Amino acid sequence: MDLGFAGRRVLVVGASAGIGFATAAMLAAEGAEVMIASRDPAGIAAAAARIAEQTGRRPAHAVADITAAGAAERLLGEAAARWGALDAVVDAVGGSIRSGFEALSDADWLGNYTFNVLSAVRVVRAALPLLRKGHAPSVVLLGAAASRMPYPNQVVSNVHKAGLLGLTKTLAGEYAAEGIRVNCVAPGRTLTRLWTERAAKLAAERNVTAEEVIAEFAHEIPLGRFGTAEEVAAMVVWLSSPRAAYVTGQTVNVDGGIARGLL
Repeated sequence: MDLGFAGRRVLVVGASAGIGFATAAMLAAEGAEVMIASRDPAGIAAAAARIAEQTGRRPAHAVADITAAGAAERLLGEAAARWGALDAVVDAVGGSIRSGFEALSDADWLGNYTFNVLSAVRVVRAALPLLRKGHAPSVVLLGAAASRMPYPNQVVSNVHKAGLLGLTKTLAGEYAAEGIRVNCVAPGRTLTRLWTERAAKLAAERNVTAEEVIAEFAHEIPLGRFGTAEEVAAMVVWLSSPRAAYVTGQTVNVDGGIARGLL
């Protein structure tokens, strides 16, 4: 299926690794003009080189820590200077703190809020003038299945990722009249660096192997395994495309069935 990305201008934030990288690579392979951004200078340069090697299309890349005030505006300024408009924005920034409720400080809550919610707010707000000039513009935020089925010892992420659902639905309603679609993709347990590092830490604590830890967590997933970054990216790319022109305000789980609620 041709997803209609030829000539479309797409910004992917948080693209040096994991789902963001997989999304950017898939977009480039589909023929999009891509700009990738991350706060890691070496990582984002390496990501651009890898995408060029894999797809034959080298994306533009920029360094931006969008948890810092003003960084999103500077990043979108670079996109404006390059293209003058945007057809799609993907925000793949986010993370969690594995901790019980009582061990969390105000700084933990505020820092993770900035990471998971305020960063997305900043990117979308700065991107709106360029999206208004784009063709069939789309925004896709990366959330988490935990927004619909809270995980133990991840209360900060559970709360903030649920906030992204509210942000998605609200923005979709507010900007639908301008033709700007806003959706969210909520991954479940996905075998990215975050999970491999977590598995290694838990393995050391329990004196088992990382593979045993992954197998334990996979047992709770109806499909019986972790997802891949590419499997999540496929949904992000489709929602970013003109093929999803009648989809807005939705949060789509890509989670192997782990979130078992009806809504």
